[in-house]
Order: sequence, then structure tokens, then C-alpha cells
Amino acid sequence: MTEFIPSSLLRQLRDRQADLPEAQRRVVQLILSDPRTAVAATVEQLAQQAGVSMPTIVRTARSFGHDSVREFMVSLAQDLAVTGSHLHRSVLNEDTGPDVASKIIHAAVSSLTDLGRRIDPDLVDRVVDKLAAASRIDCYSVGAASSFMASELQSRLFRLGRPAHAIFDAHQQLVSANTLGPNGVAFVVSHVGRMPYTLEAARFAQSRGATVVALTQPGTPLAALADLRLEVSVPPDAVMRVGTEAYLAHLVMIEILTVRLAQKMGPVATQGLQQFRQLLEQHGFDSAEFVGMNPDERHHVD
Repeated sequence: MTEFIPSSLLRQLRDRQADLPEAQRRVVQLILSDPRTAVAATVEQLAQQAGVSMPTIVRTARSFGHDSVREFMVSLAQDLAVTGSHLHRSVLNEDTGPDVASKIIHAAVSSLTDLGRRIDPDLVDRVVDKLAAASRIDCYSVGAASSFMASELQSRLFRLGRPAHAIFDAHQQLVSANTLGPNGVAFVVSHVGRMPYTLEAARFAQSRGATVVALTQPGTPLAALADLRLEVSVPPDAVMRVGTEAYLAHLVMIEILTVRLAQKMGPVATQGLQQFRQLLEQHGFDSAEFVGMNPDERHHVD
């Protein structure tokens, strides 16, 4: 092996990328954009994502003093263990402001792109069919992140005229599960997918004949028990149990569901949404021209 420069590999990658051949520079840029994902990727995956050949990955490793890609990745992993940040999985403590912005945006876009590749349109439509036919839809969740998403789902369903409720209290979830029945849907939103009380409510709803739909990660107990599972897979966050990428992926999935539901409902949904918007403009504070507002206050409306 050629002599290894006694400084961090990440620093070398950053400092020397401009001097590399174009193909190797693309490899280095890919690694620096998300080093934690890169260290777990195969040579084939790296080559595909960087748009280069697999031998180029090998040549890149050798350019930084390593005989093999495996050796290069071990060095990168060791470097991450020392210099890694607890702020965000893609961000290093020494990153500049532009680096932080670029990496966080890149990570979010990558997660949504991956969601687009994994989504099953047939499964989405099966869930939509259940939501369209349900006599009642109760959205269960626990925790700040999942409760926010369950509330958003309930709000969108309610605006489409569907009988939907968001229930966050464990006792009330059991009461709901007991009364849903065969035409009801228990829609459980939990990225973690392991909350005991919510799992108990989901099982109870099933025992009463209701359909359990889960929006969760693959491989969770919730995914295992659900009748229909919408799985969202994102890399773990460095700080939060449910990070920004999970928020975005779940919200996009909710929007896909509700837009498909509106399409299925046809004019009933579109007319209802138009009427709802007109109602807000006439009687709410969505418009600076709200007739019930003091004219002197109108310029203060956001």
C-alpha cells in the first residue's frame, strides 16, 4: 500500500477533490454529500449513483492511499466515528454553512426519490378503496411527530367529507377500536411502530372486524400486524427518533393517498373542496378582505 497521509480521510477528500480526474471527482462529491450512506453502499451502488464505472471506484480508493475499496471504506468509517456529528446524519462538525444547507437538502431529496422508487401504486389504491368505503376512519398515533402526521391525515380526510377522527390518547384509542366494526378503518401512523398501547388498540380494532392500515417503517411490529401497510424507509436520524426526512416522506405519502382518494370520489370531492375554500375566504381569516374584520386591521393579516 502507498504511504497514507496522516490526516483525516474526509479532510483529504474535501481538499483534493478539485485535483482529481472528472470521474473520480464525481465519486468524491457523492461520498462527501452523504458519507454515512456511502460507507454502507456497495461498489456497484456507488458507481451507479456517481455515474461512473466500478473500476473508477477502485481507482478513487487508490488515489487516497488504499489498495481496495474495502480498506478505503474502513478508513472512512473510522473517520466518521471520530469526527461524526450528532446534529444530522449527513453533516460533519467542520462543515461550512453552505455545506450544511446542501447536505440536508440533498438528504431530503434522496429520501423522497427513494420513496418514489419503492411505492406500490396498487397498494395505495387498495388503501384508498378502504378509505372511500369506510363508515368511520380513526387515525391513531402517539408522540409529537406521529401525532402531527395523524392530525394532518385526519384534516385532509375531513375536508374530503370523510368521517375521520385523530385520536392520541391510549384509552380513547381502545374505546374507538371497540366501536369501529367491519366497515371501519383504524389508520395507525407510527414511524417507530412499536408503541405498546397503539399496537394493542390496532389488534383490538382487528378483533372487531375493522381494517387496520399502518403508515410505518418496514419490519416493525405494527407493519407485521396491519392488514394494509404503507412502508416508509428512511435512514435513522442522528438526533430525533423521527427526523425531518421521515416527516417529509410520511407527509408525501399522506398527500398521495388523499389526492388519489379525491380522484376516486370525483366531483363530490372537488366541489366540496371548492366550497370549503370559498367558505374560508368569506368567513375566515384566509383572506385580507374578510368582511367581518375592522378595515384598520386588514393590513395586519399574514
